[in-house]
Amino acid sequence: MSVGAVLLTALLALVGYLLMKWRSTMRHWQDLGIPCEEPHMLMGSMLGVRTKRSFNEIWTSHYKKFRGTGPFAGFYWFRRPAVLVLETSLAKQILIKEFNKFTDRGFFHNPEDDPLSGQLFLLDGQKWKSMRNKLSSTFTSGKMKYMCPTVVKVANEFIDVFGQSVAKSPVVEVKELLARFTTDVIGTCAFGIECSSLKDPDAEFREMGRRSLTEQRLGPVGVGFVNSFPNLARRLHMKMTAEPIEKFFMRIVRETVAFREQNNIRRNDFMDQLIDLKNKPLMMSQSGENVNLTIEEIAAQAFVFFAAGFETSSTTMGFALYELAQHQDIQERVREECQEVIKKCNGELSYESMKDLVYLDQVISETLRLYTVLPVLNRECLEDYVVPGHPKYVIKKGMPVLIPCGAMHRDEKLYANPNTFDPDNFSPERVKERDSVEWLPFGDGPRNCIGMRFGQMQTRIGLALLIKDFKFSVCEKTTIPMKYKKELFLIASESGIYLKAERV
Repeated sequence: MSVGAVLLTALLALVGYLLMKWRSTMRHWQDLGIPCEEPHMLMGSMLGVRTKRSFNEIWTSHYKKFRGTGPFAGFYWFRRPAVLVLETSLAKQILIKEFNKFTDRGFFHNPEDDPLSGQLFLLDGQKWKSMRNKLSSTFTSGKMKYMCPTVVKVANEFIDVFGQSVAKSPVVEVKELLARFTTDVIGTCAFGIECSSLKDPDAEFREMGRRSLTEQRLGPVGVGFVNSFPNLARRLHMKMTAEPIEKFFMRIVRETVAFREQNNIRRNDFMDQLIDLKNKPLMMSQSGENVNLTIEEIAAQAFVFFAAGFETSSTTMGFALYELAQHQDIQERVREECQEVIKKCNGELSYESMKDLVYLDQVISETLRLYTVLPVLNRECLEDYVVPGHPKYVIKKGMPVLIPCGAMHRDEKLYANPNTFDPDNFSPERVKERDSVEWLPFGDGPRNCIGMRFGQMQTRIGLALLIKDFKFSVCEKTTIPMKYKKELFLIASESGIYLKAERV
């Protein structure tokens, strides 16, 4: 046999082996007899995502189709066999009881080449644990109390701008105005910068906020590749953050840190806490790691605080107003509570007075149930895990795990009349009776949302001041039922939220 023939035979054998390997990967659950849908050879269970289907539509359709068949259903996260959790008991094992086996989220990140991806939300392993420990002190109730007057100040500016908008036209697209409010809040607290997006909807910070949610460096094939082969993608120095976003936030952080350090400025905000972590006397952890933050790490944490903080809170407030506009009795009860509480503190909300906004909190919690902004919780299995009581159901080491909390929140087995807006679902009595994993807008366990207190604070303040002064109702431009954007990982309205607003 000639050398050419040998080489051709070897090449065909290699190609055949790779094709078999490729196919066997996409037969994992079928061969085990675990219920799942037949996957697409490249996109797995994610076929049509961001074009024909939203992320949440995918989680929800699989949850509805397979719930009751076992503790989880088979799923394919692009080309990786994955687990879609179907029972809250398994969710509790993963998030709390067996957390040490599921500490990682498993998202692609590459801080060496893509510094903004070194954010707490994406980090795994010891890097996540170390960063969480460093940042935990920045989100205590004491720190929230310091930041509260700043949030109230921006909220009062927001009410003025909202009133001007209503004076021009009673029909208001509330989502964009709310996003400008939260952009100014986060910009002030995270960067100490007057973003001015309330006064100027085209302000640079607002524009970059929009782009940070929708603009990606990679297309669908690239996203599928880095999620299927993350280690190879890192070796290839692949990046996810769009270049204009990276340049803007790196520049803003460097300028902010330098200005504060040179002029000895302190604002008792999030950026101050990060600068303190950068400048503390050089310390080493037991593993020999430098405890101090680098400027790149500061930028990554400030970026995620901004990108996650402004969008999640503004979306929650927008959906709350959308439901209140359709339920005037609930809206009036909230208004009476807000007016009474604000009157008691001489017209200015304080951190202490917010604990009295009990019914408003129920409204926010119910909004987060119906419109779970982050509708899935991602984890990655660190060692083979056999589901208790189900020896057939094994989560293999390295597998992505998806907990579709948005779908669970609309399950009639957990909530009676699950598609009806009912703040009484979160009365103190019902909350005491409910397992914590039956309501997961902020996650649960050691890797829950570190910014939960801040998000709740700005949402309460923004809604309380709005509802105190304005009445909201539906109009011809209100989309009922709600339609959602397909492009985003988060829940968002497809074309804004239009409501009629009038002064009380």
